[in-house]
Amino acid sequence: MGKLELNKKKKEDALYNTAFELFTTKGTNKTTISDIVEKAGVAKGTFYLYFKDKYDIRNKLASHKTKDLFYTAYQAVRQNQIIGFPAQLHFMIDHILDSLRNDSQLLIFVSKNLSWNVFQAALEEQMPDRDVNFYDKYLQLISEDHQAYEHPDLMLFSVIELASSTCYNCILYQQPVPLEEYMPYLHRSIDGILSSYKKSTSAACPD
Repeated sequence: MGKLELNKKKKEDALYNTAFELFTTKGTNKTTISDIVEKAGVAKGTFYLYFKDKYDIRNKLASHKTKDLFYTAYQAVRQNQIIGFPAQLHFMIDHILDSLRNDSQLLIFVSKNLSWNVFQAALEEQMPDRDVNFYDKYLQLISEDHQAYEHPDLMLFSVIELASSTCYNCILYQQPVPLEEYMPYLHRSIDGILSSYKKSTSAACPD
């Protein structure tokens, strides 16, 4: 990467980091583009080289943060040599929730801004230093287990939505119960989601 590209990347990173700080402290509605560029130390024109408006940077930021959670969870699956797709998915959910439990600002931001469009963008973003996206790796995990699922993208979205929405209060407020107490029930619900998306043997392997 040349000096010009490095300078562009530095400015873009500054905008992302500043926007995240302001969105999680002031809130999106009270944050202006002027606030972001002033704190980031860049010109307002530079902002519009990368983003259409503050909602565009918010959505892209939510996508980046979500992708990073997936990527580090996927890495942990491989490093720990977890076998079998259901076990791998449960492990990744635990890993993601541990990350969110240790970063309440990230939990609040992701929970508030995880829309379907943001979720799809996160799945399709390339992993760091790899010409591949998380969704391809997710499908690879499924194929290695030899169990076919209908709409694997919707299945993953259902699991993530369930985990993020139900664990939000458990992590932040210990309500209705602390996260540790809720986790067994969450995993049973995830098993139910997986079962509901499974293709029958006859559907997966037609005559």
